[in-house]
Amino acid sequence: MDTVNSPERYAEFLSVLKRNGKLSDSDLAKARRMQKSAQDDSLPQMLIKLGLCSDADVAETFAKTRGLQRLRPENFPPQSPLQDQVSLRFLKYHHAVGLRSDDDGIDVAVMDPEDDYLPHALRLATGKPIRLHVGQLSDIDAALEIQYGEGRSQMDKLMDGLNVEEQGNEDLEHLKDLASEAPIIRMVNFILQKAVESRASDVHIEPFEQSLKVRLRIDGVLQDIDSPPVASTAAVLSRIKIMAKLNIAERRLPQDGRIKLQMIGKELDLRVSTVPTLYGESVVIRLLDKENAVLDFAALGFVGRQAENFMEVLAQPHGIILITGPTGSGKSTSLYAALKTLNTSERKIITVEDPVEYQLDGINQIQAKPQIGLTFASALRSIVRQDPDVVMIGEMRDLETAKIAVQSALTGHLVLSTLHTNDAAAGITRLQDMGLEEYLLSSTINGILAQRLVRKLCPACKQAQPASDTLIEEMQLRRWQAEGRIMLHKPVGCPLCNGIGYKGRLAIIEFLTMSDSIRKQIMKHDEAYVIQQQAIREGMQTMYEDGIGKALQGITTLEEVLRVTTEA
Repeated sequence: MDTVNSPERYAEFLSVLKRNGKLSDSDLAKARRMQKSAQDDSLPQMLIKLGLCSDADVAETFAKTRGLQRLRPENFPPQSPLQDQVSLRFLKYHHAVGLRSDDDGIDVAVMDPEDDYLPHALRLATGKPIRLHVGQLSDIDAALEIQYGEGRSQMDKLMDGLNVEEQGNEDLEHLKDLASEAPIIRMVNFILQKAVESRASDVHIEPFEQSLKVRLRIDGVLQDIDSPPVASTAAVLSRIKIMAKLNIAERRLPQDGRIKLQMIGKELDLRVSTVPTLYGESVVIRLLDKENAVLDFAALGFVGRQAENFMEVLAQPHGIILITGPTGSGKSTSLYAALKTLNTSERKIITVEDPVEYQLDGINQIQAKPQIGLTFASALRSIVRQDPDVVMIGEMRDLETAKIAVQSALTGHLVLSTLHTNDAAAGITRLQDMGLEEYLLSSTINGILAQRLVRKLCPACKQAQPASDTLIEEMQLRRWQAEGRIMLHKPVGCPLCNGIGYKGRLAIIEFLTMSDSIRKQIMKHDEAYVIQQQAIREGMQTMYEDGIGKALQGITTLEEVLRVTTEA
């Protein structure tokens, strides 16, 4: 076993993992220590078992280092060509699955292609040459279950050994015991792992009379996944509440909590929200992956003249910059990207947030706690006595908060905050409706950014097609491309994007810069539409126009732009 797991054997594999930021030296040392005491597990298996790397990362890295094809679940056949020649126990132990057989040899998917013993043993058993491919550990194990007759879903297998028929929902101690049993723990971990691997931003767990529904929000769109049986509802919800340090006896009132955990090599911060519904508590878990947080304006979709204008306004020493949009439009991410840009040793930055989503080094972040009187307004009063250069307010929710923010801007601070409005110009009228005087708004606001998130086309499978004359005329596409054939792209779907056709999201933006003419309109109490038209005359590009430009570049689709914008 020592030769199998020798440092030389996995040197290139480990080097690529480390170079890609998937494995740290301390995590590798931990895996090596554990592997010495568990001789049956290879080093790659131990990395997966300890959650230091995902099985997807391991498969991807082996495929790269060995130059082998990486297989997806749909590549595994329901019948095994090895069924009569090799035992299931042997294949399970070595995590290998047969694919197809012909006169020239047998195709086999393996988790660890560095294991020389496996192809040698299979060649002796079958009398044929073995052609290796790489598969994910979980995919291989699931394929073996199907090929050798069990054919059950992973969720069914996770339920083994759990008796929830007489679950005694009202018996608190029994519920605690159930929530601490291995099948329930494995089931909740399976749901969270699936969410992380799918790049989901939220997990929705919703109890109904006849079912427990689990859905993942991937790139802004909800998708169903394999769900636990309805009999396990109380135990699953209790397990999540125990992890989030919530009161499992309280089922009549909403609760909020947090979970910090390491899973498949990632540091995760989970926000948990529960609300009572007709058939139990509905739970939503927001996944904040600190390692994958993109806080770079270019990667977020800030390009062109509007992005340059935004960066110029961000560089001003005082005033207010607002970011507007509905829930889930990426406002917080843009705020954090702005803070990261401003975060230098010469500036003191203080934030007050509810909740603190990402922790940034060098920035003083305050978590608002209204239940003990630490509101945005009360925290802001203390913040201005802390001699900050930049103040970030999670959201302007009330007149008191807005007044202190304006006062801070007037006294030489740069203030960043968010509002819930549909476009940039509506941000001004929203603050007027709150009760802020026009002269204060016109003298403190430097710029208002409005944004939405659109799904990006998968680069591996997107397909170009010429736009029809009708569509060009209807959408006035010649404004963006005066001559030549106008090409649009459509989503197709491939293994890389899980058959959806989209992978990842980016922002479409509009940025209203405060000018003398707009200040005069604010003083006259003009409507948002009038202010917006003036901003467009002065060169502002609307979100819709920014989106159309990105659709013509092949980054997204027209359908996505129309889905998230009010202009059509």
